[in-house]
Amino acid sequence: MEIAERCAYYGMSTNFITYLTGPLGESTASAAASVNTWSGVSSMVPLLGGLLADSFVGRYRTIVIASVVYVLGLGMLTETAVSPYLRPLCGGNDDTEACHPTQFQSAIFFLAIYLVSFAQGRTSPNDPEEFRSRSSFFNWWYFGMHSGLIFTFVFMNYVQQEISWGFGFGVSCASMALGLALFLIGTPNYRHSILNNKGPVASLAQSSAKEVNEVSEALLPEATSQSSNDKSHSQTAREVLRLFPIWASCLMYAVHHGQTNRPHLQPPPATLQSFVSLSVVIFVPIYDRILVPIARAFTGIPSGLTMLQRIGVGMLISLASMAVAALVEMKRLRTARDFGLIDLPNATIPMSLWWLVPQYVLSGISDSFTMVGLQEFFYDQVPDGLRSLGIALYLSIFGMGSFISSFIISVIDRASRTSGNSWFSDNLNRGHLDYFYGFLAVLSAVALTIFLYLAQIYQYKSKVKDRI
Repeated sequence: MEIAERCAYYGMSTNFITYLTGPLGESTASAAASVNTWSGVSSMVPLLGGLLADSFVGRYRTIVIASVVYVLGLGMLTETAVSPYLRPLCGGNDDTEACHPTQFQSAIFFLAIYLVSFAQGRTSPNDPEEFRSRSSFFNWWYFGMHSGLIFTFVFMNYVQQEISWGFGFGVSCASMALGLALFLIGTPNYRHSILNNKGPVASLAQSSAKEVNEVSEALLPEATSQSSNDKSHSQTAREVLRLFPIWASCLMYAVHHGQTNRPHLQPPPATLQSFVSLSVVIFVPIYDRILVPIARAFTGIPSGLTMLQRIGVGMLISLASMAVAALVEMKRLRTARDFGLIDLPNATIPMSLWWLVPQYVLSGISDSFTMVGLQEFFYDQVPDGLRSLGIALYLSIFGMGSFISSFIISVIDRASRTSGNSWFSDNLNRGHLDYFYGFLAVLSAVALTIFLYLAQIYQYKSKVKDRI
């Protein structure tokens, strides 16, 4: 089910910017902002999914209901690309000059993708409590996901670009429908958990309220003292709230992570994204089987590095990736100028694809450190009863990062238009993505400095017993 869902999700989303700037006729900046907003919502929804699954509906029912909505959303998306009434009218080529979607057609498209966005949050808060080696589990889970994504990126990119958008979206819909069918077949073999009316989010809300009462008691000596149960709730709230400085310091990493969907015209973004997944697939086994034992010999830590050390290394590599992206974009613009291609946005720049590969390879290596480290950190450091919330908090970093990215793009686009060409001009040869990447690199350096300070003073949650 998880494999089918991820294949469907990335199969439909890998070329969103190309689709938005083509059949839907959006500008480059508008398309990037739209994708970031959609991605942000998709990453924030698991907070709601954890609440529904653990407190109200139950995990099984949540999965079934949301999966049906997922299939309906993908089916609607497919219809927007094949139906003569819902498909934008294009004059032959999928460029922004030739395509003229109506407001109704655009509305149906966005309704479809946001149905998918809300549905996909139903199973994201996973719980690997039964795995004996948690750190290794997260490594290999991430490895497995990207192994499947390599095929998805390459295959779906070819289908959408060379066959049709409708067929590509239809494959995603069929993949999810097949996953749901297989999931339902296995129903008799599942273990169903008992609903807890005080699930993760509800417990946190109650704990936060008790924390306020504790502050009031400190300020008002005559206030009634808390019961031991109330103090336990307050302690739970403190354990969660102390994670938020780390959470906030990782937001710029999430902003950079969202730029792997950069709006390059040639080659299609999905082709380059496959290099990210390929880097993960190659590096994770090397890290888990070679680098961890070497690091363990020096540090004495079973996982080689602490969770925060691993996150910090990934953030540093991410910063290097963004700096490389800025330098490569500078070369691309210089090449376009030297060959007189500035005003020919659809012309192929005489510059090898391999110039673009290093930044994506670095992104993949960075993800192998930071993404896995964040998953393990938030799963491990929340109170034991809030594990689903821990994974949802990790995902929410990327949701908030997408919103921040969308805001930054909108502000820069508006400001740069007043002084001349936008940094995100529809003619990228007239734009300045190099400035944008350089700006993000500076912000990432500031965020990394803050993170290193917070990591140095952070006290890990003490272990009462070895749970794994």
